[in-house]
Amino acid sequence: MPPRSPLPQRMGLDAAWLNSAARPGEDPREWVSMRDWLHFRVGAHIDVDAFIEDGRFVLESGEPVLAADPYRSNVFVWFYRDLPDEAPVPGDIPVLFRDDRIVVVDKPAFLSTIPRGRHVRESVVVRLRHELGLPELTPMHRLDRVTSGVLLMSVERRYRGAYQTMFQDGEVTKTYRAVGPVSDGLALPTTVRNHLHKVPGTMQAEVLAGREPNSESLVEFERALTSQEEAALGGEPGRAVYRLTPRTGKTHQLRIHLWSLGIPIEGDPLYPAARNVAIDDFSTPLQLLASELRFTDPVDGSERSFVSGRALPLVSTN
Repeated sequence: MPPRSPLPQRMGLDAAWLNSAARPGEDPREWVSMRDWLHFRVGAHIDVDAFIEDGRFVLESGEPVLAADPYRSNVFVWFYRDLPDEAPVPGDIPVLFRDDRIVVVDKPAFLSTIPRGRHVRESVVVRLRHELGLPELTPMHRLDRVTSGVLLMSVERRYRGAYQTMFQDGEVTKTYRAVGPVSDGLALPTTVRNHLHKVPGTMQAEVLAGREPNSESLVEFERALTSQEEAALGGEPGRAVYRLTPRTGKTHQLRIHLWSLGIPIEGDPLYPAARNVAIDDFSTPLQLLASELRFTDPVDGSERSFVSGRALPLVSTN
């Protein structure tokens, strides 16, 4: 890991860093200057000469990398990336609770939890680090970009381990609610168990038959939608709110489990079939809400309980 960055966060984002040590199969004799190495390492994505001219590559001392600097191994270099334009995600991020260790927020649909891919500034982490002035703010679990609801974050690095371990050990009770079609032949409550697998780089996860279950969710019927709620959603009537209690936390677990029961979640762009939805189309929220989060605080032993202020069905604010 690098030493402390000489560049402060910018708009809630840490500066990127590189290390000049040669990787296996690379010949450092090919790099006469630090400029040569930078061209080799990031020249396909960055205008290296323009960055050097503007003093945008800096060393641990804070001094800029110069074009004539000779190549040296194991040198750390920091810089700010140029960020693509992003469509502003509608909706606010209400803070449900805040103390010196944790921040609990009510995430809107379409906002990424962490900066990733084409969603960088439009992420909970980046927006709240900037808005709250908390440079080390980090989520202790994740919600899909299209999922809304309660999200727990650690304020400082020193507290991350305790809260992350709590999630890893299954010591957090998470309750979700979702809107899906009514299925008259489905007996509820029921527990769904199967083996879920997602290949990195693919959109959908899949169920692997015949494998030891690695996912488990309790699914309960809560209530039918009212006529006014049906009208707000549009489409065919005959939908209900389901209460979901996941006992594991696999990618897309609840979405796949409801689909496997024949009651896919309303507005899901991936299940049962992937739909080509524009990245700036915020018109159809996924009707999945992380509605409650309960746990015993691993630092002081207090009982914590947080409830989303959002209610199903979710309506677009676009």
